[in-house]
Amino acid sequence: MWRILREVARHRRVSEALPEPACEWQREGQRIQHEILRVLGRALAIREVDAGSCNGCELEIHALNNPYYNLEGAGIRFVASPRHADLLLVTGPVSRHMETALRRTYEATPAPKLVVAVGDCGCDGGIFGEQSYASCGGVARVIPVDVAITGCPPAPIDLMRGILAAVTARPPD
Repeated sequence: MWRILREVARHRRVSEALPEPACEWQREGQRIQHEILRVLGRALAIREVDAGSCNGCELEIHALNNPYYNLEGAGIRFVASPRHADLLLVTGPVSRHMETALRRTYEATPAPKLVVAVGDCGCDGGIFGEQSYASCGGVARVIPVDVAITGCPPAPIDLMRGILAAVTARPPD
């Protein structure tokens, strides 16, 4: 702790500087924003569902809302109810306790609904395995999945690209 405090006192900077290619993220974010508005004509509403994950993917999803990635500035917002959602963002292998809740959430989402499975666990069960006494495996074993974003956990820019892939593959209303 003392080492960190001495370092802060010496450099007078508490936080890290932004990585150099910040403009690359901004250009990618602007491209995604324009594409979403072109396809939907409005903001995209996402309902995030943790179906039994270790919370690694949730940390990356939360990073999407910080000023660096600015997901809301790209025309994407998170909603509290599946009845207001266009897209379900599901993380983790589906635990037996969440299987029914995930199905109900999917049924409550209005059509045309999109589902994105996030992380290796959401795609195929990851380190928790395909199926066990406590796990149903990947999200696709419980509800239909439109796009799967691999990674443990996937980077925020990969999440944005996966969301864009789901929206551009969306059937016409």
